[in-house]
Amino acid sequence: MSTSKNLFEIRKFVIGGVATGIVLVYMLRLFTLQLWSDDYKKNADSNAFRKDIQYPSRGLIMDRKGRILVYNEPSYNIMVVMQEQRGVDTLDFCQTVGISREEYEQRMADIKDPNKNPGYSRYTPQLFMAQIPAEEFSQFREKLFRFKGFSVEKRSTRQYSCNMGAHILGDVGEISQKELEADSDRYYKSGDFIGKLGVERSYEKQLRGVKGMRIMLRDVHGRTQGHYQDGKYDQQAVPGKNLTLGLDKDLQELAERLLKGKLGAIVALEPKTGEVLCMASSPTYDPRIMVGRDRGKNHLTLSRDPMKPLLNRAIMGTYPPGSTFKITQALVGLQEGIIDPNIAFPCHHGFNYKGLHVGCHGHGSPINLVPAIGTSCNSYFCWNLFRMLSNKHKYGSVQAAMTKWKDYMVAMGYGYKLGIDLPGEKRGMIPNADYYDKAYKRSWNGLTVISIAIGQGEVTATPLQIANLAATVANRGYYVVPHVVRAVQDGKLDPIYYEKKYTGVDRRWYEYAAAGMRKAVLDGTCRGANLPGYEVCGKTGTAQNRGHDHSAFMGFAPMNDPRIAVAVYVENGGFGNVYGVPIGALIMEQYLNGKLSEASMAKAEHFENMHIKYGDYER
Repeated sequence: MSTSKNLFEIRKFVIGGVATGIVLVYMLRLFTLQLWSDDYKKNADSNAFRKDIQYPSRGLIMDRKGRILVYNEPSYNIMVVMQEQRGVDTLDFCQTVGISREEYEQRMADIKDPNKNPGYSRYTPQLFMAQIPAEEFSQFREKLFRFKGFSVEKRSTRQYSCNMGAHILGDVGEISQKELEADSDRYYKSGDFIGKLGVERSYEKQLRGVKGMRIMLRDVHGRTQGHYQDGKYDQQAVPGKNLTLGLDKDLQELAERLLKGKLGAIVALEPKTGEVLCMASSPTYDPRIMVGRDRGKNHLTLSRDPMKPLLNRAIMGTYPPGSTFKITQALVGLQEGIIDPNIAFPCHHGFNYKGLHVGCHGHGSPINLVPAIGTSCNSYFCWNLFRMLSNKHKYGSVQAAMTKWKDYMVAMGYGYKLGIDLPGEKRGMIPNADYYDKAYKRSWNGLTVISIAIGQGEVTATPLQIANLAATVANRGYYVVPHVVRAVQDGKLDPIYYEKKYTGVDRRWYEYAAAGMRKAVLDGTCRGANLPGYEVCGKTGTAQNRGHDHSAFMGFAPMNDPRIAVAVYVENGGFGNVYGVPIGALIMEQYLNGKLSEASMAKAEHFENMHIKYGDYER
């Protein structure tokens, strides 16, 4: 009997303890919801208020002369509040907006899917259909009263004034889940639009503006009753900042015309400021196809094109710089005392030493610095680098000499990203001592790597880096980091776009480099770049390739008051004077004179119609 009584007492305490625990859990949860968490408040607010986001107009983009390149046109989003949606004639709705019943049901399912729409709430407007042009929207607006729960959100669509500059301007598209997760300031929500490429992406925060908010009051049935407290707490949207680019619209159009049917890039800079005057990459595409509801389809088509029109070769293409690189070698040799302007080296149709031969075209021999640049003598620059890497008395080892060489190349803008204000820039390749130690098991010398003296071997660079070298010579020893945007409305650029970056080579040596480039135009490899009335300086490059050689050119003008520096790179274009030189000359003439002469217009049309065949593809 006592045993049964004890079991009853134990059971009573157990049941009582469980009941007490449940009560405590509920009390703790209520305490948390009301005092520590704002989830309850948010849910309550969503029943009492409807917060309508007011989207700002995106900033305009203009060229250096104030001509509008990118602007906004009105468009509309169709929104739906699931709680208010009732009695909708689905067939009528689908016919009005031009979609099928299956597409309607799929869109509704996607809205409710937490994986596709993490911010879903049945009490707040959800995006049903985006970017409906104004001309297509009128029919829907007339019938809007029939579709309970549906509303309209006024937005804008980016438009382009002309079909050029796609790689620079970029485009705007719907934000991805990955971009939403990376949004540290929580500005965006699902269905918002964000810059995807070009300056639209790199200057997104300046262009996007600041969202506004209208707080609408609901009744107990969820129906909107008007502005909360007559709009006292509403916030007006702030438009985005306008951007002025350094780009010259006419120059950009010419550059893209000249590259038509070819693979390659043209970059022109204003030497004193680092502003990009034009940046063309070929093949390109019409930026106007990257707007509206067809953006995704068109982007997919471009991404599958084997010629890679989405690739901005000006900053993403890495190529052997060829003989344009010889200017850096001359400057290092002069600064390090390896050579002087008067020292002459032999050239018997090339560099010949201990069984190694690097070929060269015919010219006088022996040859010193200025004519060596003018004639692009391979032998001269091979001897220069070999003497530096073999100088153990000065450097102690080939590795130390190589490190010194590499440091100069980096200071001149090679081997690392320059820092242009565009996404996707590549760094190119400047080998160092560790690279060769691994490749040759520490058994190498100046002859082993002699090809880098003439811009071949392991050395690669972007067309932007080559143009930057031309600007550095034009400035006689410094460059300003190249940048596309010239000015931000009511704001400033990053400080790096105002700083002069010196290379560590004395100005006096740059005068010899400029003199050599001037000689190349007067009676050397760049004679086709001679412009009446201007002292043009230039340097060709013929970069060896497994197929047909690449054609390159860099130059600047005028010699002593430089206004433009340019680099041209045409894949498989052959000798530098075939495509690089004449195209570069046309670019300089257009910018310096504001137009082309009749003869030059005919020449430009000729190059526009010259297409190079690349394998099975002719561009």
